[in-house]
Amino acid sequence: MGITGEKVLVDTVIEKVNSGERVSDEEALYLLENVDLLTVGRIADLARRKKHPDNVATFVVDRNVNYTNVCIAGCKFCAFQTKRNAPDAYLLEFEEIYRKVQELVEWGGTTLLMQGGLNPDLRIDFYVELFRGIKERFPQIQIHSLSASEIYFLSKLEKIPIKKVLEILQEAGLDSVPGGGAEILSDEIRSQISSNKVSTDVWLEVHRSAHQLGMKTTATMMFGHIEKPVHIIEHLRHIRGLQDESLKRGKGYFTAFIPWTFQKGGTRLDHIETATTVYYLKVLAVSRIYLDNFQNVQSSHVTQTMKVGPVGLHFGANDLGSTMIEENVVASTGWKVAAPRPEKMADIIRKAGFKPAQRDTYYNIIRYY
Repeated sequence: MGITGEKVLVDTVIEKVNSGERVSDEEALYLLENVDLLTVGRIADLARRKKHPDNVATFVVDRNVNYTNVCIAGCKFCAFQTKRNAPDAYLLEFEEIYRKVQELVEWGGTTLLMQGGLNPDLRIDFYVELFRGIKERFPQIQIHSLSASEIYFLSKLEKIPIKKVLEILQEAGLDSVPGGGAEILSDEIRSQISSNKVSTDVWLEVHRSAHQLGMKTTATMMFGHIEKPVHIIEHLRHIRGLQDESLKRGKGYFTAFIPWTFQKGGTRLDHIETATTVYYLKVLAVSRIYLDNFQNVQSSHVTQTMKVGPVGLHFGANDLGSTMIEENVVASTGWKVAAPRPEKMADIIRKAGFKPAQRDTYYNIIRYY
């Protein structure tokens, strides 16, 4: 496609964004592969403003508690996992988890994110007792926990359907399901980097089942490893399609899309060149343009630093993620970021040119700054 053809395509995409018409896979792929960052960013900013004309950018105060690092999945991209008999293997005691939640409450937090490995020693009763214990002590905390991989692993261990696992956990106190374990929703890629985890269809089925039970979930994407741009668009197509399904029941049960880049330290993919900031921002922007049925898109300061994270608000994102009081999985690669206090997050958002607001798990505004 020459310069004239590219201009026609860009103009077509802008017209579609303005009119609310859906952008095609081919158009999204062309934007990602060929169009310059600032042009794509300008279109993404237009798409964001259509959904968020008030120019508010949000963040959540949460804590990521990784309750165990024992995992049998063996993913090539993970530096966190360990074997059950390894000297560094751990399983947090309930009292330790309660202490961490208490600190979250003291920070003014609302969301507890808990994810761990696929630990064969943990059956569903462990989670039922844990979630009930948290809700009894901290009823105000929203439990946003367990990836699709963990839920499917429980269904295999207990020999019960995915939906039944979710029903049991929901009754015990699970409020919503994070998008972890998605990586790239393309089995061509998953077979190479995470062959022992869920397939694309199973990941989608876990989230579909959660939506059918009235549970909100998030969608994530970890990119910047062995995938190609076409696989990124495939991933986006899958989650846009599932959001369409949930909208037929009256609401979009995916609350947000969260793309972040692979960090290679200590992994079996440490030979791969790290994705650039430019590429991260372009993927973020194309995601906003393509995911017309997602209200919220998050910019990742955890993998991009707090210098780049706020820039993402100008490339389609309307949320700066979390204060991340605790995070261990990305940190295990050697990539660590400081946890900013809520007032600091608000100040960062304000300096980026947006109106800061603290939200809860479901993107309800708790406080404007």
